Amino acid sequence: MRLLLDTHAYFWWATNHRRLSARSAPLLASSDTDIFLSAVVVWELATKARLGKWPGADSALLDLDDAIELRGLTPLPVTLAHARRAGSLTSPHKDPFDCMLAAQAVIERLTLVTADPAFRTLGCETFW
Repeated sequence: MRLLLDTHAYFWWATNHRRLSARSAPLLASSDTDIFLSAVVVWELATKARLGKWPGADSALLDLDDAIELRGLTPLPVTLAHARRAGSLTSPHKDPFDCMLAAQAVIERLTLVTADPAFRTLGCETFW
């Protein structure tokens, strides 16, 4: 399975938080799963940490390069195709981070790991 983590899913996984779903945890631990981490997740965590809107967000960024290597994550950069798709979404859900993650999931044929039901209106496949 090929998974893209949304920001909360990555944060909960990286910090061993109890809010990570019991269904998602085994998939994330499986060597048969390809896990992608979008630059958008890092951008959102850094933004929320800087603004003081997400206590602990900075802890998930501390050893990011080590975490990517240790967990075998594949970094996913933002491309022009992702930006075009995200900018053209007509969903009532307007969060730019979420729109970009949904666009990346669709274009790259990834299943988005998310607890947020708002992603259902953005046209991507989700798992929680």
